[in-house]
Amino acid sequence: MAVKVLIPTPLQKLTQNQATVECSGRSVAELLESLEQNCPGIKNRLCDESGELRRFVNFYVNNEDIRFLNGKDTELQDGDEVSIIPAIAGG
Repeated sequence: MAVKVLIPTPLQKLTQNQATVECSGRSVAELLESLEQNCPGIKNRLCDESGELRRFVNFYVNNEDIRFLNGKDTELQDGDEVSIIPAIAGG
C-alpha cells in the first residue's frame, strides 16, 4: 500500500531534499515507522521520547486533521496523502 507523504521544508534534509516521499502503513503509526526506515532520524523530529506525536507538528490525512480522527491510529488507505505541517507561532 503506497501513501504519499508531504514533507515540510525544514525536514527535507532528512529526505534527501524531497518534498514528497512514498511510504507504506495501515495507520499513521505504521507510516511513521516506514518513514523512519526510509529517512533515518525523521521520527525523532516528529515524536517525543515516549513515541507520541509532538504537539507542534500537525498531521493531516487527505486534508483532515488526525487529532479529530483517531490520532496515530488513524487508518490509511492506498493512495492517501499525509501532510506533515509544523505549527508556526508568532506575534
